[in-house]
Amino acid sequence: MICPHCQHNGSRVVDSRPSEDGTFIRRRRECTHCGFRFTTFERYEETPLLVVKKDGTRQEFSRQKVLNGLVRSAEKRPVSMEKLTDIAANVEARVRRLGENEVSSQVIGEFVMNELQEVDQIAYIRFASVYRQFKDVDAFMSELEAIVAKQHQTEGPTHA
Repeated sequence: MICPHCQHNGSRVVDSRPSEDGTFIRRRRECTHCGFRFTTFERYEETPLLVVKKDGTRQEFSRQKVLNGLVRSAEKRPVSMEKLTDIAANVEARVRRLGENEVSSQVIGEFVMNELQEVDQIAYIRFASVYRQFKDVDAFMSELEAIVAKQHQTEGPTHA
């Protein structure tokens, strides 16, 4: 493994841990040349998964693109990078469980929003506003009202 600090081709594994869902192994490594420590992730190679965009074009699924969208939506919010990484992994797992070689970007967006809504409502609204391309304030307000209604349903009636 090439060291990201000094580019030396040699490192040793300091610690290995499987992920909670067992789909990858996290390894802490140390460069044998400069001593720099870094983390790598090992996962099994999967068949390519194509995303069908709204305009009909296809491109390979990228967990990193999903993560980038999550990071932008959660900017300046109390959501850890670890949680965002978990969401991206969960979305990829859900997409792969569909068993299809191609999946629409709309399906992926819905999976992301389902996960994000449970974590941070502001990040959810930010993501939804880009994903759903709200045309006006009324569309935006409808989404906010739906969130408030869902929140009231889950909280149940209050007794004074």
